[in-house]
Amino acid sequence: MPVITMREALNQALDEEMARDPKVFLMGEEVGEYQGAYKVSQGLLQKFGAQRVVDTPITELSFAGVGVGAAMIGLRPVIEMMTFNFCILALDQIFNGAAKLRLMSGGQYHIPIVFRGPNGPAHMLSAQHSTATENWFCNVPGLKVVSPSTPADAKGLLKAAIRDDDPVIFLESELMYANTGEVPDPAAGDFVIPLGKADVKRVGKDVTILCWSKAVFHALGAAAELAKDGIEAEVVDLRTLRPLDVETIYRSVRKTHRVVTVEEGSPYAGIGAELAYRIQHDLFDELDAPVVRVTALDVPMPYAENLENLVLPTPRDVAAAARAVLYRS
Repeated sequence: MPVITMREALNQALDEEMARDPKVFLMGEEVGEYQGAYKVSQGLLQKFGAQRVVDTPITELSFAGVGVGAAMIGLRPVIEMMTFNFCILALDQIFNGAAKLRLMSGGQYHIPIVFRGPNGPAHMLSAQHSTATENWFCNVPGLKVVSPSTPADAKGLLKAAIRDDDPVIFLESELMYANTGEVPDPAAGDFVIPLGKADVKRVGKDVTILCWSKAVFHALGAAAELAKDGIEAEVVDLRTLRPLDVETIYRSVRKTHRVVTVEEGSPYAGIGAELAYRIQHDLFDELDAPVVRVTALDVPMPYAENLENLVLPTPRDVAAAARAVLYRS
């Protein structure tokens, strides 16, 4: 299989879906003439024209609203947020519009819209550009939330998100756009990964590590370190945060009986808290230790690199948590 970057994989997904369905269009800041702030939309303006690759003013509320309206009349907009830190300005359209219109219209409207772009901490971007927002969106019924970790997952899941008839929040990572990985060749056929399916990135029997996005690489790094001590960690990449693939999560927990969750968001009301609740509620008798959460510190992100490194979780933190649930710390 070809090895490409996550940026290229996302571009392939957009290109293929826009060619497949004329109702799909891309809208956002700098997506056209500038080829995308992170070059995800490179070449799409030249191929599909300005009516389907639409540059917008710097006004998230307005172009999110245009997207919701377009979805209401049957189009399939993909709305790029230059960073999900800026989506705060568009939350009314996402939370009160996209997420609720299907219910409030009695099913008369479907809202097939994707909001996508970089989420979470990048590198030395300070507090206003470093928020991990996934728990916000997971708290809103009516939204689906996706956060891939590999180029193949990014392509397959974005194609599924664009085809979905409900609003999807598609959270990428600025630091992962240049990551490379194998992705099926487009000539080999349509490559789509269904939403709501987790993926076991590493098989193990001693402890389950639940993670997504950049945290997958913290978990894999920790698993490699733990293996030196004979500890076999199973790394489960959730990929879709809402809806959760409970079946895959529980199958792993029943095998290992110990769980660590890893996320780059703040601990208070994080995704790990929901995972820990569900596991202890449904699988209490399977657990041989309490669930341990690894998160960022509960502070606004500092700018200085040394302080940022103190705030964010590391593979060492994940390995320490795994040893703790194994009573080997």
